Amino acid sequence: MTSPGARAAAEAEDLDVEEALALVKENPGPAHRGPAHPGRGGHGTPAPHHPAESHHRATPWPEARAMAERAARAAARAARRTPVAVPLDAALGLTLAAPLAALTDLPSFDTSAMDGWALAGPGPWEVRDEGVLAGHAEPAPLTDGEAVRIATGARIPADTTAVLRSEHGRTDERGRLHPTREVGHGQDIRPRGQECRSGDQLLPVGTLATPAVLGLAAAAGYDTLTAVPRPRVDVLVLGDELLTEGLPHDGLIRDALGPMLPPWLRALGAEVRAVRRIGDDAKALHRAVTASDADLIVTTGGTAAGPVDHVHPTLRRIGAELLVDGVEVRPGHPMLLARLKDDQHLVGLPGNPLAAVSGLLTLAEPLLRTLAARPAPEPYTLPLRDAVHGHPYDTRLVPVVLRDEGAVPLHYNGPAMLRGVAAADALAVVPPGGARSGQEAELLDLPWAAGGIGVCFT
Repeated sequence: MTSPGARAAAEAEDLDVEEALALVKENPGPAHRGPAHPGRGGHGTPAPHHPAESHHRATPWPEARAMAERAARAAARAARRTPVAVPLDAALGLTLAAPLAALTDLPSFDTSAMDGWALAGPGPWEVRDEGVLAGHAEPAPLTDGEAVRIATGARIPADTTAVLRSEHGRTDERGRLHPTREVGHGQDIRPRGQECRSGDQLLPVGTLATPAVLGLAAAAGYDTLTAVPRPRVDVLVLGDELLTEGLPHDGLIRDALGPMLPPWLRALGAEVRAVRRIGDDAKALHRAVTASDADLIVTTGGTAAGPVDHVHPTLRRIGAELLVDGVEVRPGHPMLLARLKDDQHLVGLPGNPLAAVSGLLTLAEPLLRTLAARPAPEPYTLPLRDAVHGHPYDTRLVPVVLRDEGAVPLHYNGPAMLRGVAAADALAVVPPGGARSGQEAELLDLPWAAGGIGVCFT
């Protein structure tokens, strides 16, 4: 068993800023052209890919995200997954696979928009003794000069000309109703079909099922929604040095990814079916990967070339196709994406926690979003309040909080640290070479800070 420090060093090839700057001094040349590692092709002149070599050309960060989307589109075509009927209470976050058409007029009868009186003809009006409540049978018609108490949402009596709000009427000593302001014809009446007519298309295919969508579907008479099924994900946690409880001790550390990844993957639209702890057991990893029928397998750690890093050997053994083998991003450089079958993929995350978050947002997020047919978030930028050091050749993802003055970079952003991202609203995409104060940076929202559907973790 390797020590945690040795594992982190082997996995990361993840230079911190100081190491990266030292490397630039040793290898002078334009930051966007020179090799980041001996034998590794730079952005301008890719080196040939040799799977057996420890150094190979990593994929540029934007290209890696695009490749994950393309892989998911191909997998979705290959799988030909059938849309499913999902009860409304389980449909939050799914994507509509059929248009939402009105099953009835909305409202389905003329209703009162306010508490008050239903009126017929000009006033003053004689007020009936009984009232009209929501959910009750159709009331008797009104005659001219007659009014009846009515509740919001109640069915309007036939021959009603307007509804007078409670605060806009008074009764005299004889019990007759008088308006305190002018009453218009049809006032405060919601006519049948005001919102839609039966058969109208309310929402198109591809709409994300937000809480408001669920409410609209219920109002329109739906009990289930026809939706794209959630991508199925199995999580395999690697590493003999990981504890599941208690304080770190004797070279052992707590597993941060086992508790973090499942809810994060659910927030990205996945159905997490299993979280298995494999340790540093090559045979167990092989069995788990080959036995899984999930759409996506996510592994943690073991993506480098150390003595107990079994992900690459396992992928070679089963004949998987490496689509992405390292990404030009810090932290998270040794992440990978492999095609196991036409409709099944594996994302290998580095074992360092923030590096794993980087891999999650770089490879797993676009893949799961595409499989779930979720709309891509609109890209946006904000100015950085403070300057951010960059890696000389690679993109850098830095936790930030969003304030009126822009995106504020957070400390504690090393590959093994979660303190920064736990307080963050987003990750700022910092280009090679860094960013100055006031420079616009692309932002990747974190699920709990994005508003909308990402906040659902179940």
